[in-house]
Amino acid sequence: MTPRIFLLSPANCGGTRARQLLAPTSRSDLASRLRSPAGAPIGEVFAFVSGLYFLGKLTYARRFARSPEPGHPVSGSGIHVITPNAGLCSPERPLMATELAQLSGDLITPGNPAFTVPLARTARMLLREIGPDCDVVLLGSIASPKYVDVLLEVFADQLRFPLDFVGRGDMSRGGLLLRHADAGLELEYGPVRGAVRNGARPPKLDPLTRPRHAPSTRPAGDLP
Repeated sequence: MTPRIFLLSPANCGGTRARQLLAPTSRSDLASRLRSPAGAPIGEVFAFVSGLYFLGKLTYARRFARSPEPGHPVSGSGIHVITPNAGLCSPERPLMATELAQLSGDLITPGNPAFTVPLARTARMLLREIGPDCDVVLLGSIASPKYVDVLLEVFADQLRFPLDFVGRGDMSRGGLLLRHADAGLELEYGPVRGAVRNGARPPKLDPLTRPRHAPSTRPAGDLP
């Protein structure tokens, strides 16, 4: 079976939920761990500040990732989170409250070397480890060049994305990913290079089939 790794687009760390976590009066378990010396896993933090979309990406990736070498310090579990200032990292990487506060600005722009240089460097490290015979699937919007252009320069035609993402918004993508993860049905992927980056909006997901564990509150959203 072909190895497959997933790249998860970053969450918006400047929204309401991020501010809730950083509030000195917050007594939630996640906020307490975020303030502790050990920090909290960045995947868990991003899932909270984003809600449905990042939760869907992380759940789906954990269900279908096939690392070419599980446990390797570079390829790891086969799941890699795009960060605003540190390139690709494991969803288990600890994040501190001070670091989350630093991620609240508009860092993810094509012209910001503090974002693009670490992303390109860690992507090249990952490519050297996985080689040309491993699928690299981006779970994120391909409509924006914010990170797509950097990733295409590194992975070229190896970079793929779920075809059903075209035309969907964040909430729809999150619900789609959670539903497929629950059912054990992997989506169809296509190459990012040459893809139609914007398309007609598909029909809404049937509310009766939306995942039972999706958050009930509206998320702050991921970055496009």
